[in-house]
Amino acid sequence: MTLSERLAENVRACFAGIWIQSCEHEDALLDIARLCHDEIWNLATWDIDRGLRTAAQTDGDSAEVTGTDPLAAVRALGSLATSDSPSLLVLVNFHRFLGSAEIVQAVACQVNRGKNDRTFLVILSPVVEIPTELEKLFITIEHELPDRRQIAEIARGVATEEGELPTGAELDRVLDAACGLTRYEAEGAFSLSLVRHGRVEPSTIWQLKSQMLTKSGLLALHRGGERFDDLGGLESLKAFCRRALRPGADGAKRCRPRGVLLLGVPGTGKSAFCKALGNETGRPTLTLDVGALMGSLVGQTEERTRRALRIVDAMQPAVLFVDEVEKALSGVAASGQSDSGVSARMFGSLLSWLNDHDSDVFVVCTANDVAKLPPEFSRAERFDALFFLDLPGHEQKQAIWQIYLDLFGIDADQRLPDDEGWTGAEIRACCRLAALLDMPLMQAAENIVPVAVTAAESVERLRRWASGRCLAADQLGIYTGAGASRRKTRRSIPRDPSVN
Repeated sequence: MTLSERLAENVRACFAGIWIQSCEHEDALLDIARLCHDEIWNLATWDIDRGLRTAAQTDGDSAEVTGTDPLAAVRALGSLATSDSPSLLVLVNFHRFLGSAEIVQAVACQVNRGKNDRTFLVILSPVVEIPTELEKLFITIEHELPDRRQIAEIARGVATEEGELPTGAELDRVLDAACGLTRYEAEGAFSLSLVRHGRVEPSTIWQLKSQMLTKSGLLALHRGGERFDDLGGLESLKAFCRRALRPGADGAKRCRPRGVLLLGVPGTGKSAFCKALGNETGRPTLTLDVGALMGSLVGQTEERTRRALRIVDAMQPAVLFVDEVEKALSGVAASGQSDSGVSARMFGSLLSWLNDHDSDVFVVCTANDVAKLPPEFSRAERFDALFFLDLPGHEQKQAIWQIYLDLFGIDADQRLPDDEGWTGAEIRACCRLAALLDMPLMQAAENIVPVAVTAAESVERLRRWASGRCLAADQLGIYTGAGASRRKTRRSIPRDPSVN
């Protein structure tokens, strides 16, 4: 439903207090003015700069009413009441003035009186910050970001000359890039693309979208050039995600993929896989920093979490990457004692979104220690699968060596060092040091101590936990580690009681 349709329903239902959350005030005011004109309702607007303004609905003339006092603006609503039609007073950015006890009391009185007088107090604000005294008196409406149809109309309005706006599949890429932008931002992105290229190009739109996410401070847009060919191994994981995100899968299955949870030894390519997945499937990769959601003010963390998830939904189709999620959620169990339950509420919002969201967003979370994850995080229907990324085998390591030898321009004929227990990150580090210090690989390997040695106990504990519980990332089927094989071998050998 559009903003005007939802506002009309609430006015007819006599909700005298209406809070509209919008970042596009001019567009919201235009929709409200059109609604009041069509329904022959009285309309007045107020902001701190221009004061109170009323509009005559019959001929469109407007008359300025002096006064920028917010308290006087609220009290003026009663004088706008008429016996034949409803009267709306729109207060722009009025959340800034609700810290005053006098204004809060005046707003409460006007809302309570509005049911009898058919007067409606509408607050237009980019955030929902309703004082406790007014929470039960206001109903909230969200002015949603433009959908693909509206973005296409904006693009046609900007690119009016022949050849400036692409068609077909290229137009779909332009619309994908513009999803999540406001009307003002989309119009600016299309105009800038015309100035730079003479036609609408997705690259310019992606650049502006990246700046938008940077301003929010909640998400980052990854635009690297990584591909699956740059990653050795992980064939089962690659095939699973390709199949889940293949074009046309949604229409055929009537369902959307949710995502995967990657558990593994540090350095085995979890983060690199997430960054390559977006390019491989033609989706933008959004990186969510859970720590950035935490705010110092009461309610700020919860509001930031909801805002970040709304941005993610608006940018569909996309890949959402949450790195080392166990570190961000490790304090949830003791949240009531440590931070008054803020972390627990944020975690609850994230869980609800993971379970209920219907947007085309594929979530990829990585973790190095599953023991620190709350058990409800990895239950069924949160993710499509739980994969374990083990230390690479011989064939996988040979592919990884070849990738990094080519990347750093190293002679492939020289002898490779003993890479027993090495991860992909350690192979890359060896090749980088060899290129940096201009030395053979065997000499560079003397500077590498693998994580399988420095954290041997943690790695073994992680592999034992994953055995029988996770899917293997390198081959089809359930992961069975070395620990599981040894246990099965011991159980299969009959014990001879005479041997003591």
